[in-house]
Formats: sequence, C-alpha cells, structure tokens
Amino acid sequence: MKRKDFIKKGIASAGALGAATILHSCKSDEQNSSDKDISSVNINFNKKVFWRMITVWGKNFPVLGESANLLSQWVSTMSGGRFDIKVFGSGELVPGLESFDTTSAGTTEMGAGASYYWQGKSPATIFFATLPFGMNAQQLNAWLYGGEQEGYKLWKEVYEPFNLVPFAAGNSGVQMGGWFNKEINTPNDLRGLKMRIPGIAGKVLEKAGGAAITVSAGEIYTNLERGVIDATEWIGPYHDYILGLHRVAKYYYTPGWHEPGALLEFFANKQAYDSLPSDLREILITACHRVNDWVLAEFNARNGEYLNKIKESGTEVRSFSREVLEVLRGHMDKTMSELRVKNNLVRKVADSYYGFINKNKEWFDITEKAYYDKIG
Repeated sequence: MKRKDFIKKGIASAGALGAATILHSCKSDEQNSSDKDISSVNINFNKKVFWRMITVWGKNFPVLGESANLLSQWVSTMSGGRFDIKVFGSGELVPGLESFDTTSAGTTEMGAGASYYWQGKSPATIFFATLPFGMNAQQLNAWLYGGEQEGYKLWKEVYEPFNLVPFAAGNSGVQMGGWFNKEINTPNDLRGLKMRIPGIAGKVLEKAGGAAITVSAGEIYTNLERGVIDATEWIGPYHDYILGLHRVAKYYYTPGWHEPGALLEFFANKQAYDSLPSDLREILITACHRVNDWVLAEFNARNGEYLNKIKESGTEVRSFSREVLEVLRGHMDKTMSELRVKNNLVRKVADSYYGFINKNKEWFDITEKAYYDKIG
C-alpha cells in the first residue's frame, strides 16, 4: 500500500510539475508574443482624431449616403469616442465629385463614391466599381479580399499616385437593366435609342447604334417624362421607386448587364491614414468591412420589397433577349480590347480581373449557377 501511495504521489507530483512547466512555457510564449505586439502598436488613449469625409451623394441618401453615416457611428463607438469622422454630403463643403481631389490633396481626410467616377484620372479605376458583363458582388469580394488579395493590391496601386488608400464600402448587387418607353426585342431596337447610361456601358451602347446621354440624377424623371431620353438606368427597385420612374416609363428590363455588381468605396488620404494610431487604423478597416456587408444586405432586402410595389403599379417587368445580350457583350469585348491597347495599367488590372473570372468560372458554374438554374 505504501508503495502504491508513493507511486500515486509521484505521478501527481510529476503531473503538477508538467502542468506548471507547460503553463510557464505558455506564459512565456504569451509574454513574448505580447511584447512583440506591443512593440509594433502605437496607441495613445488621450489622443483624439477628427476627420472630415465628403460623399458623392447626399448625406442621408438611402443606402449610399446612409453607409457613410454608419461608418462614422461605428468608428466612434469602437474607439470610445477617440475617432470622429464628420460626414458632409455633396455640396455641403464642395461638390461631391470633387471629393477625390480634396482628399488627395489632404484638404479633407476621407471621401466616399464609386471608382468609375474617376476614370478620367485613370482608366484603370473602372475595374474597382463594375464592368458590363463583369463580376458580381460575391466574385468582386473574392478577387479583392480572398486568396492573395490580388484585386485589392492592384486597387491600392492604382490609387497610390493620387495619395489615396481605398476601401470597399458595399455593393449594389446585380442592378436592373433600366426603364424603357419602347420595347427592346432585337438588337435593331437599340439603334437610335437615347438612353441615360454613363461610363463604359455608354460606349457599348453607342457601338450598338444607340446614343448615351449624360443626365444627372435630379433630371432623370423629367427628361424621361418629356421624351428627351427614351430610356434610363438607375440602380434597382428601391431607388427607382423612390425616384418615381414607374410613373414615366412602360417597361422595366432585367438583367443589369451594364452593372452586375457595382462596388462602392471609401478612400482616405494616405498621410492621414498612416498617421493614425494602430488601433484606430484597425477600427477603420473593420468598420469598412462591416459597411461592405451591410450595404449589399440592405440592397437585397429593400429591392425585393420594392419590386413588388413596382409590379403592383402596373409596370411590365421584362427580360432582355439572349440575342440582345450577346450583341452587347460582343461590343463590350471590343471596347475592352481598345482600352487594353491604350493603357499599360489597364492591361495589367484587366489580366488579373478576367484571369480571376476564368480561373473560378467552373466553380461558380457548378455551384451558384447550377443552383439557380436547377433549383432556385
């Protein structure tokens, strides 16, 4: 019995010693890790940071303007009030489309918009908003933030000459194809069509024989009502209903070939961003990711609700024919080929963008596409 007690005590002692050794080792590793982390962290709990943000849209514009307000709220809450971002809507300090320049110059610290607004500064910016027949929201997020984050690295490279750091700020999802006062049954129906459709999609329409007209959001309703334009794209059912487009157009077409997933953005002045304490920098990044999730969820929730209202109003919801979409796709391929030839940076980003699509096409075909084709 004494021998057994001795053995039990020995085992218990050994166990306690082993546990103590492991605990000591863990504490040492934890301490070393903590020391390393602390050495790279720059935190001053007494310092407060005040930034100003200018948005392309109105301050409380549904979803788009609201997202900037939410970013400001979440950053303030997470930082315990140490980081304050004051949001200014378009026209409050300067016109919204000047936000890129004012943030680049450091006059303001942050801006909000969509990268295709800046294609006059660099044609490579269009890839980080949306392209006709390009990626949807899920694919764009994967290209930007999945794997090696190749898309996001390229986005930062494109914005670097402008002294800006970009962040994804949500996605509209696949948009509607637009409002029309004439039927679009064949490619010939695009000839002579006067449509409010901006950017690279406008160039595609022109190749198909239509006319791309520049009309501000505030003039869309009146111009469509008076026949100045035959058609217009806007966003989706939620915003289209608010604008009242169902009252001045007969047909509502789908899908939005021109914007299969419009990515919104925040961007920060690089010096302002680099000077942030490390914890506030991480708070800003985290809040941007949260906005990125919220915007797509809000669009999907609202659009479903308002599509029903549009249909109840008597609007005819129609689908573009396969023939019409294939002709438009062909013109988009030609337009992109022309852009590739003209600009080396466009070619570099395009190689990555379309390379990602091709590399992942089979995966999306046998999962998402197969689900909706056979089950959804």
